[in-house]
Amino acid sequence: MTVSIVWFRRDLRLMDNEVLAHALVMTHRVIPVYIHAPGENGPWAMGAAARWWLHHSLAALDAALRERGSRLVIRRAATSRAGLRALVKETDASLVCWHRLYEPAEVAREDAIEAAMVRVGVTVQTFPGHLLLEPEAVQTGSSGPYKVFTPYARAVRTKLVLPKPRRAPHRLRVVPSSISSLPLASLKLLPKSGWAASFTRAWQPGEAGAHKRLRALGKKLANYAADRDRPAVDGTSHLSPHLHFGEITPARVWRTVAAQAAGRSKPGLVRGAETFQRELLWREFAHHVLHHFPATPERPLDARFAKFSWRRSAALLRAWQRGETGIPMVDAGMRELRTTGTLHNRARMIVASFLTKHLRLHWREGARWFWNTLVDADLANNTLNWQWVAGCGADAAPYFRIFNPVLQSRKFDPAGEYLARWLPELKKLPARYRHAPWLAPAQMLARAGIRLGVNYPYPVMDLAHGRAEALDAFQRWKRRKR
Repeated sequence: MTVSIVWFRRDLRLMDNEVLAHALVMTHRVIPVYIHAPGENGPWAMGAAARWWLHHSLAALDAALRERGSRLVIRRAATSRAGLRALVKETDASLVCWHRLYEPAEVAREDAIEAAMVRVGVTVQTFPGHLLLEPEAVQTGSSGPYKVFTPYARAVRTKLVLPKPRRAPHRLRVVPSSISSLPLASLKLLPKSGWAASFTRAWQPGEAGAHKRLRALGKKLANYAADRDRPAVDGTSHLSPHLHFGEITPARVWRTVAAQAAGRSKPGLVRGAETFQRELLWREFAHHVLHHFPATPERPLDARFAKFSWRRSAALLRAWQRGETGIPMVDAGMRELRTTGTLHNRARMIVASFLTKHLRLHWREGARWFWNTLVDADLANNTLNWQWVAGCGADAAPYFRIFNPVLQSRKFDPAGEYLARWLPELKKLPARYRHAPWLAPAQMLARAGIRLGVNYPYPVMDLAHGRAEALDAFQRWKRRKR
């Protein structure tokens, strides 16, 4: 009986799984496997929040496989290559297949594994599936990579051909009991402190949760273009962690959104669909940039920013991380992040701008914190977005564009609902002062039970002063780089 190994990584789904479909056609028995090899990921080993998600997503995948007569084989190894080689030898598998990933370390790892398998006479078959288009498939007119999003997005739209949807298999062959598997709990993916326990109220990891989110998106599309900027409103898709772990494909999401908007007379629905698809293309752009500029997780794409005078302050960084800056919109965002493992997109931009501009702390400090605390932590997106805010990346916002967090708060959370949700100590304060409690009269603060510096901090800096210092640093940098 011919045997194949399907190597699961960030394709934790049965629907639209081209690898699984291929293996079922080519061999009699399929061994689904997940190899736990955290040591091979170096400085960008999976963060705590993402490990929480991975645990629950693997559990969901194993349950789905068992419903169909199979199971997920979980192995631990020093490297993925060692784990796969051992399983090939154990099962006498003739085929190993997987969906391709595109981070530089993953590309190198896949190349090495394929070469090792070929040397021992094992066929390797790989497939796309993590993106709409592979990073090297889109090039500028001069055959180079794009650094600007809008022409990149146009190019993708002209090349986009969506694969046909695939149903999940109805039945799978039993994985022999002789093939051992580690208990999922033995991987110790869940945080020891229990700080992620509240995530379960916000998320349902796994393929079923992904499709539930996609169905919910259909009800949001008509107002999506506006609601996506309002942090107090549940107006976003919440699909990013599902896409990152491959519980659903971007092709299925794109097709579903396009179908919902097709032939509809509601302008809001069409505009919402276009806005959402543009965000899917931004995700693609992030992977395109990382693929072509693999050093960007550590170094700015604009190399001139390597000489920018970033401030060093453990106290300011800690205040930002804890949501204790005294700037309500910043603090609300950072507390949402710690409680739910996610952060509204508008709030992400505000807290990132505050860190890199007002506090003038290095964008890598923010990227590292997000990497550990976001359930949707993705190296490509995390890098692109932080460099975009800091003004040193692809298609970046200029450094001198500095978000005023109070004005942003008043504009996108005018009633202060988001602030009240995540900063209950400010809830009794009238909305107009909730955005900037230090401006409230002393008697009003007392009636609201607020003692600045005691149960809510004073601002860690004057916003006008912080902005002026950032602009001064920018001007000094401009003079140096000439």
